[in-house]
Amino acid sequence: MKAKSFLLFGFSILAMLAAQGGAMAQAPQGAPPAAEPKPAPAAVEVAKPAPPPIAAPAIEVIENPYGIEALWKQGDFVARGTLIVLIIMSIGSWYIGVVKLIEQARVMKDAREVDEKFWKAKTVQDSILELREESAFRFIAEKGAYAAAHHGNTPGLRLDINTWVGMTLQRAMDVVANRLQSGLAFLATVGSTAPFVGLFGTVWGIYHALTAIGIAGQASIDKVAGPVGEALIMTALGLAVAVPAVLGYNWLVRRNKVVMELVRHFGGGVHMTLLGPGARKGS
Repeated sequence: MKAKSFLLFGFSILAMLAAQGGAMAQAPQGAPPAAEPKPAPAAVEVAKPAPPPIAAPAIEVIENPYGIEALWKQGDFVARGTLIVLIIMSIGSWYIGVVKLIEQARVMKDAREVDEKFWKAKTVQDSILELREESAFRFIAEKGAYAAAHHGNTPGLRLDINTWVGMTLQRAMDVVANRLQSGLAFLATVGSTAPFVGLFGTVWGIYHALTAIGIAGQASIDKVAGPVGEALIMTALGLAVAVPAVLGYNWLVRRNKVVMELVRHFGGGVHMTLLGPGARKGS
């Protein structure tokens, strides 16, 4: 009996323990589910400032210590005076060359006007009025017509009308030739003297170079570069002034010869018109 009661007591204890274990296992199932963790709010992106532009590398400007500007700043009154003389020569030669070229072109245009208008008029006076007032051809025609009209009004004149009119026309043509040749002597002078003016500047620059060598006691390049560069610049400027002057002079002289041929041809025609048979003297 005792063994039986002991077994029943053991089974009852085991049943109680089993019942408590099942209640403990069911309790979590009935409990509300645990709240899920909320995701963290997304971080707001802040616009980053644009990187500053990369500055271009600075370019170092190196001034030429031996150029024309340095020649003017560092040169003495002789060097500056020589440079001014060369500049005046250059400006004067270019100005005269352009002016004379315009004058020659104008005379050639007047020569074409003579062929179109002068020889088609009925009288010399009408022909003169057809030409431009500043025309060289009108000047020659007026002088010839005046000499022919007033030949008999000069007391004591022993020249015949042919010689008298011819001399008057020749003097008028000489005046036109002198006008065309005015200024060309300056071009010739510049062309012949500008190289020697530049040579003077060259000699003066070499003198400065030798002086710098004597003072320094040694012929280093930094001591003689400036004076020698000054000498070479003067030589180049002298040639730059002389060459255009010589070329312009030769070209303008050649054109003057062509223009004067037109003027002489016109003067001969006026002479024959005034004195030839059926002369058109009347107005």
